[in-house]
Amino acid sequence: MSEEVGAPMSPISAAGGHVPFLHEELCDRDSVPAKCKWPAAPSPPVPDNPQLQSRASLDSIIGEGCRIQVIIGCQVRREPLDSTERYTRWINNLTPGQLLTQVFTSHGPTVIMPTWFCSREWFCHVGKFDEGGKGVPEDLLFFYEHIRKGGGVFRVDQCLLQYRYHPQAATHSVLEGTIWNHRVRFLEDRALKHWTSFTIWNAGKQGRKLYRSLSTANQKKVAAFCDVDENKIAKGFYTYQESKERPKPQIPIQHFRDATPPFIICVKLDLTGGGFEENLATLHLKEGLDYHHFN
Repeated sequence: MSEEVGAPMSPISAAGGHVPFLHEELCDRDSVPAKCKWPAAPSPPVPDNPQLQSRASLDSIIGEGCRIQVIIGCQVRREPLDSTERYTRWINNLTPGQLLTQVFTSHGPTVIMPTWFCSREWFCHVGKFDEGGKGVPEDLLFFYEHIRKGGGVFRVDQCLLQYRYHPQAATHSVLEGTIWNHRVRFLEDRALKHWTSFTIWNAGKQGRKLYRSLSTANQKKVAAFCDVDENKIAKGFYTYQESKERPKPQIPIQHFRDATPPFIICVKLDLTGGGFEENLATLHLKEGLDYHHFN
C-alpha cells in the first residue's frame, strides 16, 4: 500500500483519531498481502518511492534466504531545509552497520518512520502499534520490539520523501521522560545484560542521569565515568547521594584515555566540531562491541 502521488494521507483517522490507529487500519484494509507502507504526515512523496522500496524488499528476501523480518526506509529531505539539521544528517548518513548499532540514541529509530516499508507478515509478528493514544511513542516501541525479535534495518540511499516539520506534529506530545525510560530499559535489555562491567563516557549531567536511571544491578557494573574535562576528572569520583546504601557508592572519574572499555557514550554526536569523534577514533574501538552511543 502506498500513497498516491499528489494525494498524501492525513495522519488523523476519523475512526481512531490518532496516528497508530491509522497505521493499523490501513494495513488491515489493504488487499495486497505482501507489504505495508506507512504514509507520512502531509508531505509529498517522490514518485519512485514505493517502487524503489518494494524492489529493495524483494532483493532482501531473495538475497538473504527469504528473510522477511526487515524494515526498509530511505533518505529524506526536510522542509524547511534548516529544520532538525543534526537529526537529518544523522538519519541520512548512518552506515549499514550503524542502522543496528545506533538504535539506543535519543534520535530514535535509525530509519525514519514515515518511510517504513515491511512485509505484512512481519508487521503482525512484531505486534502492530501501541494504540495508547497521545503521548505514546508508538514508532519507537514498535522499532524496539522489531529489534528484540531479530529484525533487520535497511535504507534505500536515495532521498525519496520530503518530510515536513511542523510544531503540531504528534511526536511533540510525547514526554521526554517517557522516551528516556523506554531507552534505558532497552539499553539494559539489549546491551548491558551482556556486560559484566562498563564505563560511562561523560561525567557530566547526562552521564550521571543515566547512572541514576539504571537498575541497581547495572549500577554496580559501572566501573568508572570518563571525560575530557579536567575539572570533573580532578574531583576524582562521583558520589551517588540518592543511594540508600551506606557508605554511598563512589564511582571513579577518569580521563577517557585511562578508562577501560566497553563504553556507554553519553556525548552528543556532531556538536563539538569533530573533537569528540576524533578522541573516540584514537582508541581504535569497534562500535557495537566496544561501545554504544546513548546520546
